[in-house]
Amino acid sequence: LQLYSEIGLMDRHIGVALAHCLFTVPVSVWILEGFIRQVPRELDEISRADGRGGLGFFFRVLVPAIRPGIGAAAFFCFMASWVELIMAKALTTTDAKPIVAVLCRAGGPLGFVHLPILCAAGVLTILPGLAFVYFVRHHLARGWSMGRVGKI
Repeated sequence: LQLYSEIGLMDRHIGVALAHCLFTVPVSVWILEGFIRQVPRELDEISRADGRGGLGFFFRVLVPAIRPGIGAAAFFCFMASWVELIMAKALTTTDAKPIVAVLCRAGGPLGFVHLPILCAAGVLTILPGLAFVYFVRHHLARGWSMGRVGKI
């Protein structure tokens, strides 16, 4: 928190996003490493023989081959960041609060909760997650069934 305050990231959206990236990128790399390890080495050699360089191989061969892993990693990162509350409460005060942190303060004086507003906010909180799962549902099923294989 002291470092965030000193470099001006406290109570800013970019500060919260950076903190989430610092926690989710290592998990994504670990998940995707198992999928990349399953791609045959011959695909790289065939791609180079066809005249594709490193970026051509990456975008035209590797990314489509590991698409289920990308979907699974994206799902885990999204869900970890969407429901994360501790960092949001610690790194923000008023300006950059995510909706999950705002919902925790929805209670009024003496424990009074305005139920219609809380229910509407809950639905709005769930909708982005449902939309995300709808768009990556095919990749999630294949990614979970393939699993993380390889050496630990």
